[in-house]
Amino acid sequence: MILSDKRILEEIDKGSIVIEPFDRKCLGTNSYDVHLGKYLATYKDDVLDAKKHNEIAHFEIPEEGFMLQPGKLYLGVTLEYTETHGHVPFLEGKSSTGRLGIDIHATAGKGDVGFCNTWTLEISVAQPVRVYAGMPVGQLIYFVVDGDIETLYNTKGNAKYNNKTIRPVESMMWKNAF
Repeated sequence: MILSDKRILEEIDKGSIVIEPFDRKCLGTNSYDVHLGKYLATYKDDVLDAKKHNEIAHFEIPEEGFMLQPGKLYLGVTLEYTETHGHVPFLEGKSSTGRLGIDIHATAGKGDVGFCNTWTLEISVAQPVRVYAGMPVGQLIYFVVDGDIETLYNTKGNAKYNNKTIRPVESMMWKNAF
């Protein structure tokens, strides 16, 4: 079951959902619009290795925007910091973003209960497109959890994306044992 706008507001009032900054105009019927933060990043190496720490270079989106190019993976970040203590958050691209040929996530659309951070976006484009800090890029929807949670994400000792940030975070795959 997906939370309605009224239920999202109730959960914000209770503190089980946190969205900062929060703007009532961004609340949809059953979602909340999130925006592109001011930082992007790209991997320093052209060839990535899943067993190694692949470093990224951060840069700020200039006021005149930044032209994304096809065939390149960009890491972005949401302007909004979120916390979800009793629901499963899903991040989906807005249809207007998709109609520009922008994908905002490759596979990581689902957050865990207890996720407290900004969202790193895995951005790719179908054709060159200029993006701007603060533009709407996605929407969060919240699902009800059936059953008790044993371990919230923000209390897991092995959680790789717990450090609060306003910049995109590179893959931490290299921390997994395989």
